[in-house]
Amino acid sequence: MASSHPDDLVYRNKLQVTSTIKIPLAELDFQFARSSGPGGQHVNKTNSKAQLFWNVAESDVIGRNLKLRFMEKYANQISSAGVLLVESQTHREQHLNKKVALQKLQKMIRSVARPPKRRKPTKPTKASERKRLKAKAEHAQKKKLRRPPKREDN
Repeated sequence: MASSHPDDLVYRNKLQVTSTIKIPLAELDFQFARSSGPGGQHVNKTNSKAQLFWNVAESDVIGRNLKLRFMEKYANQISSAGVLLVESQTHREQHLNKKVALQKLQKMIRSVARPPKRRKPTKPTKASERKRLKAKAEHAQKKKLRRPPKREDN
């Protein structure tokens, strides 16, 4: 799988995620199974579905904060033992499904690589506050006009 082609995902037996994040292939386990869906007799004979397993909990490649963000976002795909499962069965060829699974993992890590921006609390402008209070007063007046008139008992 590793070659010197620049478009390849793997360089020097590491999955290149970002310029600073490189996952050694030794940390990734692949299993192959029979794909589901249409495909005739071929699909019943070949193990083309790729299943990528990565023990996120024990990996030292990504930092603690990144690991926590990753495990929080993808908790439904991570087992209780901390192992992530990524599957691909879009192609009929095993090596293409393996490549797609690696791309999926790459995309998942990149999605949490940058920490989210902290929200800066802001106050509403004076004009927006006046506008809100005016609308509220108009609404109250409309409701007041809908009420039946009060009876005056003498």
